[in-house]
Amino acid sequence: MCACGQKPALWAALLAGSTLQDSERQAVAQKLHNYIGLPVDYLLKSDLRVEGGAFSKMLDDPEGLTTGRLDTRYTGPHLDPLSEQAEYDPQSQAVSAAYTTAINEYLRNELKYGKDQTYKPSIYDEGFSWDLRHHAPGGPPAMFQESGTNVMPDLAFAMKANPKMKVLLTGGYFDLATPFFEGIYEMHHLPIPRGLQGNIGYKYYEAGHMIYVNEGALKRFHEDVAGFVRETAGK
Repeated sequence: MCACGQKPALWAALLAGSTLQDSERQAVAQKLHNYIGLPVDYLLKSDLRVEGGAFSKMLDDPEGLTTGRLDTRYTGPHLDPLSEQAEYDPQSQAVSAAYTTAINEYLRNELKYGKDQTYKPSIYDEGFSWDLRHHAPGGPPAMFQESGTNVMPDLAFAMKANPKMKVLLTGGYFDLATPFFEGIYEMHHLPIPRGLQGNIGYKYYEAGHMIYVNEGALKRFHEDVAGFVRETAGK
């Protein structure tokens, strides 16, 4: 029995694990369905835990469409209707060719750089992998790190070392790679004095991961960043 009552909050339901009553599990699945749109039966089958790739695959599954990861406003046909996870990102497929063409045009014709060289839009196909070892201030040496890289302690240390430091957090509402609320949550959990929270500004746009894809959002982003630089210069 969940100690939080008959209608537990979502976080409490996940903490309850196997002690969650069937009626409570059903109520939470219904609430999640109202929030994120996935079918109740699928949420129950997933034990109320859905990975990002599964969300992208299942959100519009009845229509045979995969939802974009970098921008959820983009959709594309399933590559494999039987797969459990999204096999590609429709947003990347929609815009990558245009930007690859643009950077090649700029490098070769404007900068006169790259003759007889091949521009590779991604290095992951070449066997690249990130070295996520990191030694945070006051943390264990990188070689003894047991979890993923977390640079929030570095930001907190920098802000405490320089209390005049200003931070601008920006993002897109339709981004699943770095979700809208995640950045806000992280900033409000920084280990800094409460007074330094006023040094952090927030700007969000009707865009995905690449704000510049939408010209209107790009202009607002440029104005916000320029204003941030002007306002903080010399402070």
